[in-house]
Amino acid sequence: MDERMRRWRLVLGGDADGTGCALGGTDVQMDAALAALYNGGRAGDPEREGDPRRGAGLGASAPRVARWLGDIRTYFPSTVVQVMQKDAIERLSLTRLLLEPEMLEAVEPDVHLVGTILSLNRVMPETARRSAREVVRKVVEDLERRLAQRTRTAVSGALDRSARTHRPRRGADIDWERTIRANLKNYLPEKNTVVPSRLVGYARRQQAVVREVTLCIDQSGSMAASVVYASVFGAVLASMRSLRTSLVVFDTSVVDLTDRLHDPVELLFGTQLGGGTDINRAIAYCQGSITRPANSIFVLISDLYEGGVREEMLRRVAAMTAAGVQVIVLLALSDEGQPHYDRDNAEALAALGVPAFACTPDAFPDLMAAVIERRDIAHWAERTLAVRAT
Repeated sequence: MDERMRRWRLVLGGDADGTGCALGGTDVQMDAALAALYNGGRAGDPEREGDPRRGAGLGASAPRVARWLGDIRTYFPSTVVQVMQKDAIERLSLTRLLLEPEMLEAVEPDVHLVGTILSLNRVMPETARRSAREVVRKVVEDLERRLAQRTRTAVSGALDRSARTHRPRRGADIDWERTIRANLKNYLPEKNTVVPSRLVGYARRQQAVVREVTLCIDQSGSMAASVVYASVFGAVLASMRSLRTSLVVFDTSVVDLTDRLHDPVELLFGTQLGGGTDINRAIAYCQGSITRPANSIFVLISDLYEGGVREEMLRRVAAMTAAGVQVIVLLALSDEGQPHYDRDNAEALAALGVPAFACTPDAFPDLMAAVIERRDIAHWAERTLAVRAT
């Protein structure tokens, strides 16, 4: 069979009449799994005797869905499985089946599934809670393996560079490599040496906190993936002694989850996805907890759809920046495409000198390094993320 026509047959579904291709072997099971999801929950005529796709529709049966989840994991790569799971939850209204332990044990864990689980957190029966935690833990551990070391390296390097001085107090504080580079013009060939007229080194390291970081996360339903990523990053930043990290989530109320940063799974189960949004109230809470404005970084992660007092929100942001706080607004912290957001509020923040843009998780460590080094963040976003900072 022509491979191209075979693929078209699987994409289009139906029977062989449209493409002239009849399926065989495992392709029949792949077709049944696809049809159960994308053919309105039906796979051809389930009453047809001998049809291998008989009963492939998902219906509302948790055991049937669990079997289907096992099938797609057998026939498709994990990236495709994650897309199909997400589509099944959205297209066939299977959200409530995530309350069933057998279904949770069959799914392929991913960020979007974690968001759905967290949205059901308050109504999840105790019998499903253990399986739900295992799903969340698998995703969190995978994200930590992928992102933690890069984050620590980028942030630690930025903290070191931000502490650079041209008057190191001790020989041990001199950065000899950079000192030599800075003084190459003073090279004496006859002596085969460089005469340093300018030293480059580091200020004496202190055990005290160098920067205060506050992550303020919108937990409305559209921000689910951002909540997951931000929680993992918050836990990583909290593990660094040079930073004092706080994490706050909000909808119409504000919840401080800083005391759960040691365990990102517990932190995530402390969130409540969905509901309204009061950004002004959240900023007010965080503003009151900032003790050293000149050394503070405030990261608001929100789509900026404000249900509170907009003018007061903008006044608070202006006051924070005037006090020396570095304010960053991320419209999303996820791998998704262009996010939906309130353009009027984004433009109003830009007028205050506060950039607002979407950031991918892979770029977040470099963003934090740029903020610590006090680089132009709008320029960094345009150059690094290839998007226009709004």
